[in-house]
Amino acid sequence: MAAADRPVTLAAIAGAHGVRGEVRLKLFGEGAEALRAFSVFDAGARKLTLKSVRPANQGAVASFAEIADRSAAEALRGAVLTVPRSALPSLAPGEYYHHDLIGLPCVSTDGEAVGHVVAVENFGAGDILEIERPAEAGQRSTRFMVPMTAQAVPAWNAEGVTVAAAFVE
Repeated sequence: MAAADRPVTLAAIAGAHGVRGEVRLKLFGEGAEALRAFSVFDAGARKLTLKSVRPANQGAVASFAEIADRSAAEALRGAVLTVPRSALPSLAPGEYYHHDLIGLPCVSTDGEAVGHVVAVENFGAGDILEIERPAEAGQRSTRFMVPMTAQAVPAWNAEGVTVAAAFVE
């Protein structure tokens, strides 16, 4: 699948909200406002057309044209809402989508292959890349974390991530 066509998960349906078919959403992006940029989401084999969305405790509450009552909303519990990568807004230089970094191979500034990005975390002080080293013979693979700063990650692109040798564990 081409990178532009890869689905990006923006939210998951956590359950029904009220009796008129609204759903509670767990958000994986910038917030409820960001969902308004999209009119249609893929939810498994279904397409859902967004009617409204508003911020709520720990997420958002949304209504979709295809969900008319509480039982229809409950039936979608756990469904993830995705859009194609190509539908996301363009980025300014130096910006990135977490989705684009996951899976990229990593090399150190010394040229050593150090593994690949398995996750992008943010515990409040900025993004952190979690990198998995390949397993050595008879050993398990190991992981280490690197802050997504210019000092630790001097370069990245669609081909891979360069990690400063001093940050490689």
